[in-house]
Amino acid sequence: MKKFLIILSIFFLIIVTTITKNSTKEIENKIFNIKENILPLKYKYELVLLDYNYLSSPQKLMEYQATYFEDDLIPLIITDLKKIEDKNDKLIISNFK
Repeated sequence: MKKFLIILSIFFLIIVTTITKNSTKEIENKIFNIKENILPLKYKYELVLLDYNYLSSPQKLMEYQATYFEDDLIPLIITDLKKIEDKNDKLIISNFK
């Protein structure tokens, strides 16, 4: 009886180890695939971020203004901006809150 329990426990441990190993292998494969899918997205993100930082830097914006708009752009005070709403075919002009 004692021999039977030892053999049964060893068999049980082998089965549990095999199941654990297989499930771990599947999880590792999923992680690898996800990382591989993320790499091109990360590369694109870095390029877009570089593009955004380069094109929207204050110095670049001032260059674009001088090159393309010359004197067409004027500074505005934010508090002077108004909101226009259309209610019942009437235009209502109000301040932003």
